[in-house]
Amino acid sequence: MQRRYRLDWALLPAGWARDVTVAVSASGTIDAVTVATAADRPAGDAQRVAGYVVPGMPNAHSHAFQRALAGRAEARAAARDSFWTWRHAMYAIANRVEAADLRAIATLLFVEMLEAGYTSVAEFHYLHRARDGEWDLAPDGTPATWEAIRAAARDTGIGLTLLPTLYQTADFGGVPLRADQHRFQATTAQFLDAVERRSAADRAAGAAGAAAVVRTGAAFHSLRAVSVDTMREATAHLRAHDPTLPIHVHVAEQRREVRACERATGARPIEWLLRAGVVDDRWCLVHCTHATRAELAAVAATGASVCVSISTEANLGDGFFDAVAFRRARGDLAIGSDSQSTVDPAEELRWLEYQQRLRRRRRNVFATPDEPHVGTALWRSAAIAGARALGQAVGEIAVGRRADWLALDPAHPALAGAAPEAALDHLVFAGARAAIREVCVAGRRVLADHRHPLRAAAEAGYRAVVQRLDAR
Repeated sequence: MQRRYRLDWALLPAGWARDVTVAVSASGTIDAVTVATAADRPAGDAQRVAGYVVPGMPNAHSHAFQRALAGRAEARAAARDSFWTWRHAMYAIANRVEAADLRAIATLLFVEMLEAGYTSVAEFHYLHRARDGEWDLAPDGTPATWEAIRAAARDTGIGLTLLPTLYQTADFGGVPLRADQHRFQATTAQFLDAVERRSAADRAAGAAGAAAVVRTGAAFHSLRAVSVDTMREATAHLRAHDPTLPIHVHVAEQRREVRACERATGARPIEWLLRAGVVDDRWCLVHCTHATRAELAAVAATGASVCVSISTEANLGDGFFDAVAFRRARGDLAIGSDSQSTVDPAEELRWLEYQQRLRRRRRNVFATPDEPHVGTALWRSAAIAGARALGQAVGEIAVGRRADWLALDPAHPALAGAAPEAALDHLVFAGARAAIREVCVAGRRVLADHRHPLRAAAEAGYRAVVQRLDAR
């Protein structure tokens, strides 16, 4: 059954419009968008959405289990702490989490995402095996931890692209996995069978008319963890199964990784990946922190997107991504929460802009001739790029897209006096997250009056899990 909504103000592809009627199909897709004229009467059967309505933000990179580590690795553990020492704490959490724990952690995380303005998430998931190392399968024939993530998404209402991640070696040259990495291991055959099984089930559900809020993609953890020969083999199988399948990979996050790749292959990581001939416009390269301008131009030329997580990259001391160079190459840049040190798209975008201001010593770097409002320019471009990275029809309030949006309350003090065209400037640069009054995913309200209905239960479940993890 089709539903109709009357939006007071909406950010459409052509710009801000007043009195917008949106028709949404039973599957959650926008069927029609109509802007009222002076002679129009309000549609009597339309549900009013008050305030300033903007597209929901896709979160293009998330490791849900790492929410249990946020804030718990900020004491110096070595004379020279780094990404590589932080991994020891991360592996310790990874090896204590059960599938039921993961569901509780992800439930709180997804509630936090929705309250912050993320309406969909790409879950880069490599925690496949049970704690005893067995390939623990749910009734559908895929690992139980995959189902834990999917269940948390169903419970909270967030859109999900599950990215089961192939992870086979500890370093370049086929170095065997360490003992604390064994939960991540899968043979190529196991991985492909499980991904194809889950992806086929998602497509069957969509064909049956279910709301298109969950899909399956795939990921390769990194060039350290998967050889390019295996990437070619797996990509060919995945593309034969589903040509539209999104594929993600970590690449060039750390300088040590770049040096190790050069020693092992004679090429830098992005060079080596592009030589494999597998990257296309369905790929998303995560981080690319240590990329040359030539590499960024080459990535953009493939049509692949890049996802950055400024909060995580800063937390881990990764370095600065050259966002200006990638934009000049007409690259698509998405954002993600990654290690969950921050779960806030406005903060990711603010620091994306602030990094460039600090490096270039000027303001409003990402403004464009067509869009002088930096908040709007950042939000629009990240939402569209994120939609591509997730392989989901989201990111805009437009026909054929899923009805994912946020309603900002113009009466909130954080938006006091703000015209619609400045609303996202306030959200990104003036701490207006508290003004997110309502969130809709696939035409269904999942957040009302600034709070998710599962917030209290999710907090209680998370607290219980963290206490158990500390006791193990």
